[in-house]
Amino acid sequence: MPLLIVLAGVIMLLLLITVVKFDAFLSFVIVCLFVGLAMGLSIEETLQALQKGLGDTLGFLVLILGFGAMLGRIVADSGAAQRITQTMVAGFGQKRVHWALMLTGFIVGIPMFYSVGFVILIPIVFTLAASTGMPLLFVALPMVASLSVTHGFLPPHPAPTAIADMFGADMGKTMLLGILLSVPAIILAGPVLSPRFKKIRATPMEDFTGKAPLSDSELPSTFISMLAALMPVLLMGVSGIAIQFVDMNSSLYAVIKGIGDPVLAMLISVLFALFTLSLRNGKKIPEVMNNLAHSVSSIAMILLIVAGAGSLKEILVASGISDYLGELLRESGGSPLFLAWLIAAVIRIAIGSATVAAMTAAGIVLPLVSDPSVSPELMVLAIGSGSLIASHVNDSGFWMFKEYFNLSLKETLATWTLMETIIAVVGLAGVFILDIFI
Repeated sequence: MPLLIVLAGVIMLLLLITVVKFDAFLSFVIVCLFVGLAMGLSIEETLQALQKGLGDTLGFLVLILGFGAMLGRIVADSGAAQRITQTMVAGFGQKRVHWALMLTGFIVGIPMFYSVGFVILIPIVFTLAASTGMPLLFVALPMVASLSVTHGFLPPHPAPTAIADMFGADMGKTMLLGILLSVPAIILAGPVLSPRFKKIRATPMEDFTGKAPLSDSELPSTFISMLAALMPVLLMGVSGIAIQFVDMNSSLYAVIKGIGDPVLAMLISVLFALFTLSLRNGKKIPEVMNNLAHSVSSIAMILLIVAGAGSLKEILVASGISDYLGELLRESGGSPLFLAWLIAAVIRIAIGSATVAAMTAAGIVLPLVSDPSVSPELMVLAIGSGSLIASHVNDSGFWMFKEYFNLSLKETLATWTLMETIIAVVGLAGVFILDIFI
């Protein structure tokens, strides 16, 4: 009976979002009420679990995602993203411009949400393709693959950040393993795949040429641009490594550990970017603060959707379904990593949103993380990989890619959908390989 209730809840969630076209957050709340009451919880107990899930999820995520949105806005508005692109292209040369854009997409994609990074970099992609005479998709796909991988694999992006917190995974370790996993996924889904699409004539619409690039004199230096974009990774990564060599009882241990905390690392990164990028050209603090306020308001719905998924997780725990499912999954004999990937993949195909798919899958497989043989960090990455598979007509990213490159449905399925599927499969394979050594 509990399994049927969970299945009914997931189906209800899919139907509300895809057929009824309800807002995802409202859909989560309705499903939470249904599952809680169907499992015998009182209305009061159900509402308490719902509120606890919202609070527990948002308490951590508001700071991380808020700072992430601010950092992304600063990197974009200051011209740092443009400078990084120009430097990469100059370093790699014209023949390897697609490799340059792959690395640019990865660097810019770490602090910046997928859609923001896409819109910021796409005018540069159009310009480079036109100036070099290379096919547009050949140049663009590696950049898009990088943005997609960072969105699914790496904190401070919404799903991996929230799931890492839910699973009790070490954020720095998750990021380091995510970067290791990202390399083969991006290469195979980007530079290796893109030459196959040289014959597809992508003709971007003029309305989508985006913001005019800044002049060279207006751009920050390459060093500062890259340092600002990568600072969260550097702080958490260096802290995670250095802490292994410091006495736990020393004051230095506390300092190093504190700097690697995701909240403090993001705050330091935002402040660094604020003073080295935003204020360097005489911009006034009120103007910059206004821009940052807009960047945070743009993620409000993302926060609510993720919090709604956190509430569903709490309902599953409070009603006892979580323990029941955990035991059922254990008895299935399947690999927890594969089960996590598969559940995320199925929900992704059905519902479209990678974030919703990842958070829903995380709530279902949460009991499996209590197994000491299971790495919570690899579980985060397994779910992130599965949540990217087979993007199609129910995913906003599918339509963004299609319209910006003015492709047919068939061409979008053959390029974008294939790229996302390769990322998901390579991600799963990489998780299994990493599991051998962890």
